Amino acid sequence: MLRYERKYLVPNEQMDALRKRLMPFVVPDKYAHPNKHGLHQYTVRSIYLDSLDMECYTQKDSGIKLRRKLRIRGYDKLNDKSKVILEIKRKIGNRIKKHRSTLLYKDLEDMMKYSRLEDYIITGSRKEALDDAKRFFFHLKKKQYRPSNLIVYEREAYQGKIDAGVRITFDKNIRSKVYPKLDALYEDKHLKRLFNNHFVLEIKYFTNEMPIWARSLVQEFKLRNDAISKYTIGYDVSKYNRKLTY
Repeated sequence: MLRYERKYLVPNEQMDALRKRLMPFVVPDKYAHPNKHGLHQYTVRSIYLDSLDMECYTQKDSGIKLRRKLRIRGYDKLNDKSKVILEIKRKIGNRIKKHRSTLLYKDLEDMMKYSRLEDYIITGSRKEALDDAKRFFFHLKKKQYRPSNLIVYEREAYQGKIDAGVRITFDKNIRSKVYPKLDALYEDKHLKRLFNNHFVLEIKYFTNEMPIWARSLVQEFKLRNDAISKYTIGYDVSKYNRKLTY
């Protein structure tokens, strides 16, 4: 299903007021657990893959409307049962579609090496999981994608009370490292921050129009929708050591 995704770069000093204004309309996301400050969040870890000529990076920088990104995503801290997701994120105009499949992190290196998808992909009730994994590997092999950038951040997540399909996330302390190995997904050392004083607010919804309560929030805080790419900004910061301006 296609989803709208709006991103806003917001000063950290507006976070508390924005959260307070949001609370009557949302509940904590079911995957987020309260930390010591009572904030429902989790750590997102993604290794982005790209071709040798950096096709995904170049397409985003050039503003191409139809494009895709491949990434391997995990969450929180590593343990024996940690799972990772193989994901294709497709950008179709101003909407997003994702193809996802899941496996145990301990099987990732072998699967990437031998491509035995049937042995490792967890299907469960998702019959399309194996097809999504095959689609992932088709692009991986066709373009000779390899790990390009590791992006890590804390995600504070909520979903709408009235509109259950709406998700609001605060992505904080975003950091990156270029050319990681697959076994670096759960690393926390030697990462560079993307923003000194800002976080990324994302509003995601399936209907043609953003719910009125979310739209009023954007208007009240004078937020500007921007095509923020953690991947490309993180690559610039880590690879070229570009000076942070936010």
